[in-house]
Amino acid sequence: MSGHHHHGVNLDPTFTAKSRSTWEIVRRVATYLRPYRLMAFGTVACAVLSLLFAFTYPKLTQFVIDIVIGQKQADMLAPAMLALLGAFLLRDLFNGLRIRINNSFEQNVIYDMRRDVYARLQRLPIPYFDQRSSGDLMTRVIEDVNSVERVLIDGTEQGTVAVLSIVGVLAILFSTDAALAGVALVPIPLLSGGALWYTLTAHRRYRAQREAASAMNALLMDNLQGIRQIKAFARQEHEDERFAERADDLRRGTLGVMRAWAMYSPAMSFAAALGMGLVLWVGGTRVLEGKMTVGELVGFLFYLGLFYEPVGRLHGLNQMLQAARAAGERVFDILDTDEERPDAARTQILRAPVRGEVVYLDVGFSYRPDRVVLKNVDLHAAPGEMIALVGPTGAGKSTLVNLLPAFYELTSGRITIDGQDISQVTLESLRAQISVVSQEAFLFNGTVWENVRYGKLDAAKEEIEAAARAANCHEFIARLPDGYQSRVGERGVKLSVGEKQRVSIARALLKNAPILILDEAMASVDTATERLIQEALERLMANRTTFVIAHRLSTIRNADQILVLRHGQIIERGTHEALLTQDGLYARLAQIQNTTFIEESFEKLEGSYDHTLSRM
Repeated sequence: MSGHHHHGVNLDPTFTAKSRSTWEIVRRVATYLRPYRLMAFGTVACAVLSLLFAFTYPKLTQFVIDIVIGQKQADMLAPAMLALLGAFLLRDLFNGLRIRINNSFEQNVIYDMRRDVYARLQRLPIPYFDQRSSGDLMTRVIEDVNSVERVLIDGTEQGTVAVLSIVGVLAILFSTDAALAGVALVPIPLLSGGALWYTLTAHRRYRAQREAASAMNALLMDNLQGIRQIKAFARQEHEDERFAERADDLRRGTLGVMRAWAMYSPAMSFAAALGMGLVLWVGGTRVLEGKMTVGELVGFLFYLGLFYEPVGRLHGLNQMLQAARAAGERVFDILDTDEERPDAARTQILRAPVRGEVVYLDVGFSYRPDRVVLKNVDLHAAPGEMIALVGPTGAGKSTLVNLLPAFYELTSGRITIDGQDISQVTLESLRAQISVVSQEAFLFNGTVWENVRYGKLDAAKEEIEAAARAANCHEFIARLPDGYQSRVGERGVKLSVGEKQRVSIARALLKNAPILILDEAMASVDTATERLIQEALERLMANRTTFVIAHRLSTIRNADQILVLRHGQIIERGTHEALLTQDGLYARLAQIQNTTFIEESFEKLEGSYDHTLSRM
């Protein structure tokens, strides 16, 4: 979780998704089923056919007991049995077919849904990710999407079949013996009462369980990424405890769900057994009184089994529906978050070729009403100029440059590039003209080649190598075991900091955008590497409008403008020479700045500076 939050957003880190009704979730997932109507129809058709063949079993049994055995007609036994086997064979054949269709149907829907969730995630604004952990989002894309659709598909199909078989069996029972069928319905109030209790209480438990799963995955992801730090501080024990806590929450959440099921399921099955017992009792009496044959009673009992079984299945379905509702809330939480200001509001295209004239007019920005980060920022960068930003940590330097590619939306004022307001142009055309080289060079877990090519996916081999040469990384890449095809490891762990930095410079050179944002960091490299990076940066900055967040004065002496930021405002501006003569904050900084980083020097100065202000 990073420190910035956006206004009006719930800041609870577990991010409980908005509560939604089961009906809303079902209705929305149903839209994903539409393209596969035929499959849905096929599944249900096979299920119904399978059911019809199952219905022949009690009738045939009744025939065998009353006619074949009762009237000793031995020659009828074989055909009756063959018919029975045939019915079972067809029942299972159709069932197999149903499972096949159902599986492809299910996987298609999961695929569509997953793609939608991922596509939406890619298009959400940066603040959304500032507030959620990657592990939580992963759980949503991987596990929650599964639970949501499973219920719908299995649910619709099993639900339809269960309802059909209940209706079918009831019709048969009442036509066979209405009085006995009445007895069979005695446990129904118990069954419906149980189902109602389960539904009303289950959702809360499932939601707790999904959130616990997410929290555990989030911690796991952090720990996998921070494994070096954990070992360096020998915090394995501490992390074991933290993980144990999360895993225990999940264990408890899951047990909560299961405990309810453990009470509910046997209770329902007892209610069904109660019905069976009562029917056998009443029916037995009737057989003894000669009002009913043994075969009829046995057939009736078999049908009864076919009646309670789907009632039981509806309960199981109820369980799935509750699980899906909890997962659905989490999936739709992503699908319902507004994308970065959608392109509907952005009608223009940033006109190429961009000269790179950047103007900030009275720009203000705050993450929340009470945390103003920038106020009244005015700046004018002529094409090809280098603008350096200096100031203490938290002065708003990064925020100032993050507004240019519209990672965050300004709160007031406007920014223009070549006179076009950036809030009017499409994000794609805007970002195509801006390269960012960040302080933490991020490399994807792939080959060096793929990482450089990221700057321009259709680049030719020569272009990629030329960019690598200009960034001073061709040499070290050539020395790697597989050259450009060497894998960099997750987040580039197999390369040194200086090497990663140069690969990310090569990527920016290949992209060749007219505006460059540089969070220039030489913190952790030796002097030889620093020289190589410095050279690479100079080639990268040539003829581009560049914004540099400077960490050392040595790198910005030749900047066209130096802006000194403090508390979100520009308090001094000018060239290095001009600022030295002003005897302001920058001039003092220059006196104590040789080896340390600017931010630290600022911290030393802050005290004395405030003191001077109060005397003036």
